[in-house]
Amino acid sequence: MTGDVRGASTRGTGTRCQVDINEDGWFSWRLTANNGRVIALGARTYQDEAQCKTAFEALCTGADGLAGGVQHAAESNGWVWRLRGPDGQVQAVSARAYERHSTCQAAYERFRVLLLGLGAAEAVPWGDSS
Repeated sequence: MTGDVRGASTRGTGTRCQVDINEDGWFSWRLTANNGRVIALGARTYQDEAQCKTAFEALCTGADGLAGGVQHAAESNGWVWRLRGPDGQVQAVSARAYERHSTCQAAYERFRVLLLGLGAAEAVPWGDSS
């Protein structure tokens, strides 16, 4: 799964997944909207870029069976969402805390729909890291 998105549910959205490298040399992903706003962040880090991409692609193709939800943010007065993988470990998190539970819930639901669309697409829209 590499290249441009051709799936009907993601066509023309401008959504892209970017791979970042941290100061320790480990890789993580972030999903970005066409306006540049980060939609979601990978909660795990990987030793190389290929592992990171493979993990995101697996998240997309297996999104239908994953658990997650909204919870109060421990570090702020807001709400965050988290998505857990089949192993129960957190795989994706909201990129920010939301002031209202309902807004966070709506963002979580949109992310789930987006993941399902990416999983059904012919390819993940990989973008340049910045």
